[in-house]
Amino acid sequence: MQVTETLNEGLKRGYEIVVPAAELDAKVNEKLAEAQPEVEMKGFRKGKVPMALLKKQFGQRLLGEAMQETIDGAMNKHFEDSGERPAMQPAVEMVDGENWKEGDDVKVTMSYEVLPEIPEVDFSGIALERLVVKAEAEAVDEALASLAETAQDFEARAEGEAAEDGDQVVFDFLGKVDGEAFDGGAAEDYPLVLGSGSFIPGFEEQLVGSKAGEEKDVNVTFPEEYGAENLAGKAAVFECKIKEVKAPKAAEINDELAKKFGAEDLDGLKAQVSERLEAEYSGASRAVLKRGLLDQLDGMVSFDLPPSLVEAEASQIAHQLWHEENPEVEGHDHDKIEPTEEHNKLAERRVRLGLLLAELGQKAEVEVSDAEMTQAIMNQARQYPGQERQFFEFVQQNQQMQQQLRAPLFEDKVVDHIVEGAKVSDKEVSKDDLQKAVEALDDE
Repeated sequence: MQVTETLNEGLKRGYEIVVPAAELDAKVNEKLAEAQPEVEMKGFRKGKVPMALLKKQFGQRLLGEAMQETIDGAMNKHFEDSGERPAMQPAVEMVDGENWKEGDDVKVTMSYEVLPEIPEVDFSGIALERLVVKAEAEAVDEALASLAETAQDFEARAEGEAAEDGDQVVFDFLGKVDGEAFDGGAAEDYPLVLGSGSFIPGFEEQLVGSKAGEEKDVNVTFPEEYGAENLAGKAAVFECKIKEVKAPKAAEINDELAKKFGAEDLDGLKAQVSERLEAEYSGASRAVLKRGLLDQLDGMVSFDLPPSLVEAEASQIAHQLWHEENPEVEGHDHDKIEPTEEHNKLAERRVRLGLLLAELGQKAEVEVSDAEMTQAIMNQARQYPGQERQFFEFVQQNQQMQQQLRAPLFEDKVVDHIVEGAKVSDKEVSKDDLQKAVEALDDE
């Protein structure tokens, strides 16, 4: 076998691999010899089928296997000897293609972009500022008030008071289409919170202003995409009898409220809220710290980037942003989206930092444990209620999905490793200042 370099420009590499016909034939004969003792064929005892007959019967298939194995072996040996790491899967093409015939030498071309050499980074020269926010009493009280609203109850309005948006109306109703009642269109003592969107569009708004003891007809039209085909797009009248009108009443902030949320008393709930708030602040602060670190790293290193990686990243960025701007378009049945100069610059930054963090993580022997991966999969599975098990099994069988979940875990661990070697100073700020710093991340 002969491997000849045909291109060496920057990060681009090209090679021609020639596998002599005699080498392929020898590999086929070797495979046949290995299989011969187990082959059974009519008219011959097991293991006694002549080699010529075996070659006629299985030669073509084994020739293809031998060709693939030889080329794969040549590629693996090349990367092992050269120490080069391809940025993406090498492109391999057979020179003669369909014109190749048995007995000819096999010539293939292999081209790829090699990953660049990553320069050393001195972490001690990195200075970072960590924003620290304490959970102040005002923020805790605000969070408690929000909890009290979620635990709200309803109390009857004074006699004759009209229902307002957000009130609960208890009523009987009977729905009819073309004067005929339909299945599922009736209920008694039904509690409906006006403005909740529980009923079809236009229904709840017509009950605003109603009073206990009143009877009212509500005229609506079922949506065209309504689940029941017999009702989809049909006009309907609901005969409603209002029994009670209740105004929302937030729960009192006391020990009873605390017990509803799993705390022993109000002080215990305050401690839980304070801990949760500081965890949220800490997460937001870390995001700001990480951006500051990445900005510094981006300015500290410079190396050639594989064009194929940048192009793929820019295309992905353009595609993602286009879908965010056009949420009504589902799937990928649309014209090709050409990346802009802004997309390309962002792609260059992401590729540069991605390669740098990967190199730093490898040198520091950073690894994502099985337990960390399992936790990440479980967190993701919660987005699919009722299908958690199926999602878990899907990820276990999908290497690409596993990599998508592992990549951010690996990156965060590398960031933590770098932060440990950097100069980090804490700065106490207000919740509003932290919020502004977080919002600034989205503006960049």
